[in-house]
Amino acid sequence: MTDFLQAAGWAGADALPLAGDASARRYTRLVRGADRAILMEDPEGDVALFARLARHLGALGLSAPQVLAENAEHGLLLLEDLGDGLIARLAQQGGDEKRLYLCATQALVELHAHPAAPGLPKATPERLAGMIDLAFDWYTQAQSAKPAAIAAFLPILQQHALPADVMVLRDYHAENILFLPDRHGAAQAGLLDFQDAMEGHRAYDLVSLIEDARRDVDPQTAEACIRHYIAATGLPEDGFRASLAVLGAQRNLRILGVFARLAATRGKPHYIDLIPRVWRHLQSDLRHPALAPLRDLLADALPKPDEPHLARLRTPCPTP
Repeated sequence: MTDFLQAAGWAGADALPLAGDASARRYTRLVRGADRAILMEDPEGDVALFARLARHLGALGLSAPQVLAENAEHGLLLLEDLGDGLIARLAQQGGDEKRLYLCATQALVELHAHPAAPGLPKATPERLAGMIDLAFDWYTQAQSAKPAAIAAFLPILQQHALPADVMVLRDYHAENILFLPDRHGAAQAGLLDFQDAMEGHRAYDLVSLIEDARRDVDPQTAEACIRHYIAATGLPEDGFRASLAVLGAQRNLRILGVFARLAATRGKPHYIDLIPRVWRHLQSDLRHPALAPLRDLLADALPKPDEPHLARLRTPCPTP
């Protein structure tokens, strides 16, 4: 670390730890006079991939942080500091939620106007169907229902999750997007989390934005984002809304499992408090006719997140 910062010209800078996320990544703001930078430590991840994707997004005119220095062997990156203007924080403080979310939506419009970055894993229907396994592995004990749920979901995804032809950032929500008022157009959205990007369907990130696990989005704001995206891209409305519901259900099923697993294996029970909102999103998605073949199966297999069930999920797995 010392050698890395010395070589980058940031040795001796003041270090201010920043809040992390669900991963093992750590972030530190470095302050050197009027200059600032972000140190990212990701010993379990692929910082070379992050750097490559940041450069790809920057080349498209989008606002991913510039890479100032990197040491892939030790999982270290020094990044441009894009500030603290998370759209979740700004909206909570009374900012214009619709404007903030439309800015984030416009960034997706611009991103999807270009081919995906080369070499990304493909979000095929088969892969997406398999990813709901976490809901059955961690949120519920109905293991016997998992194969049937995956089998029932696959043809729905084959119909509504193709083509998989754009770059999807995957964790595209208000705590991962900054508002940069000094920039223009799609570049006003600062993109922070994209190292798990895939090549997938264009509805994936939009439903991630408007069905946020961490905050309630005003329904009028969500509707404005959908309408803006459809108007900007010229996509058929009925088909796109069906894809939003299908990919929303896929994401929310997976998130139920991810949050339960974080509580059980990483000692992060606060994620359980978010599950009721995720459940509400899932139930809303399941009301779409495209998901009718899955509705009864999930109703039987997944318990409602009442307090006794949430209490069980908060209990960590015993240490061997």
